[in-house]
Amino acid sequence: QVQLVESGGGLVQAGGSLRLSCAASGRTSSIYAIGWFRQASGKDREFVSAINWTGGRTWYADSVKDRFTISRDNAMNTVYLQMNSLKPEDTAVYYCAARFGLGFYDAVVSYKNWGQGTQVTVSS
Repeated sequence: QVQLVESGGGLVQAGGSLRLSCAASGRTSSIYAIGWFRQASGKDREFVSAINWTGGRTWYADSVKDRFTISRDNAMNTVYLQMNSLKPEDTAVYYCAARFGLGFYDAVVSYKNWGQGTQVTVSS
């Protein structure tokens, strides 16, 4: 089993930055990729970014490309999401989840073992 715990959320003004962390424990050798998703109040959960656990290949939603950067520290079993130039529309609960094989990198159904989420609020 794999457990994921997010941290790093908070309140920030528009234009500011935050770094989210996703710490993995358990059978991390079974992880194929880690994805970040977000869910704003009253909206569906949407893909933000993902990273291949070993090779480092990355994917981004168009809405965050050039503002967010995903990275990993395999020694620490942690994936980071650096969020710059934040906008009020980035306000959401951010979740990380694991993918254990091939699949659509941006599909919620491709991921399992979701963390509890961390709130990001961007004020205007």
